Amino acid sequence: MLNQLEELKLNALQELESINTVKELESWRVRYLGKKSNLTKVLRSLASLPLEERKLVGAQANQVKVDLEDSLRQKERVLQETRLAVSAKKERIDVTLPGRPFPRGRLHPITQTLYEICDIFVSMGFQVVEGPEVEWDYYNFEALNIPKEHPARDTMSTSWIHFETESGENPMLLRTHTTSVTARIIETMRPPIRVVEPGKVYRYEASDATHTPMFYQIDGLVVDKGITMSELKGTLYEFARRFFGESRKIRFRCDYFPFVEPGVEMAIECLVCDGKGCRLCGNTGWIEILGAGMTHPQVLQRGGLDPEVYTSFAFGMGIDRLPMLRYQIDDTRLFYSSDLRFLRQF
Repeated sequence: MLNQLEELKLNALQELESINTVKELESWRVRYLGKKSNLTKVLRSLASLPLEERKLVGAQANQVKVDLEDSLRQKERVLQETRLAVSAKKERIDVTLPGRPFPRGRLHPITQTLYEICDIFVSMGFQVVEGPEVEWDYYNFEALNIPKEHPARDTMSTSWIHFETESGENPMLLRTHTTSVTARIIETMRPPIRVVEPGKVYRYEASDATHTPMFYQIDGLVVDKGITMSELKGTLYEFARRFFGESRKIRFRCDYFPFVEPGVEMAIECLVCDGKGCRLCGNTGWIEILGAGMTHPQVLQRGGLDPEVYTSFAFGMGIDRLPMLRYQIDDTRLFYSSDLRFLRQF
């Protein structure tokens, strides 16, 4: 029995020397120190041995168990140190290498366009004013000469806010144009007034290459004594010259908007075909960029201004369309896709 214990110890230690992984070490522990190991069987069979032999075999078996446990702990430490050394080698940092640069952010192309437009008008003496995106029906429609029965409301697919009054009406909505800020300014500011009003607007409509349910607009308003159509044309010509370049041709044509009288549209020569006609401009050679006109007297009256004393002009444009024209982009949804491959170009 004593020879068997000594042989078991030698075999275990030899096998332990060749172990290189924690998994192999655990298998070794189960095989030589586990509940079903040969050493455990010897310890359990001591009761069947004579007293003198039991003492010798028991002492030898316990010593073998202690030696094997000590060797197991030593092997565990060796494997742990080896693993830490390998890990440290993998994670080692060469401090002499140049640092990794952090990616620099940039402004969204719509934001860049918005800032550029505002800078142009500020340089011409305008003030930048903002208003609420959740607006009252009065400022979005009524104050702008668009009563409930007016057909102009049908051209705006409105997103109403569920906020019913006692009469069952919904008086609040997501604003459909930044002209609502114009109505507030006429009501709260005194002439002379020269402001531009940028911001997001909302329409309840499907998204396609030229439409999104949320987009950006910028409106402008000038109120003073003796304002005429010539000031309107001069202001917008100067804006187009600075934004699109001095060589770009500009055209005014009559148009209708409920809050101006008379109303005009302003178009620029197509940047793709240089006025020759193409798919982008519908073979007309021109692309409309904004609507404008002399502010309707009733709009001034609702804001508390006497149209016999003061005259005014206003204009409004979709900001999203301008970078599309400048960079020849054919789908407005690209601006809102969060695709860095597209956005990094600007």
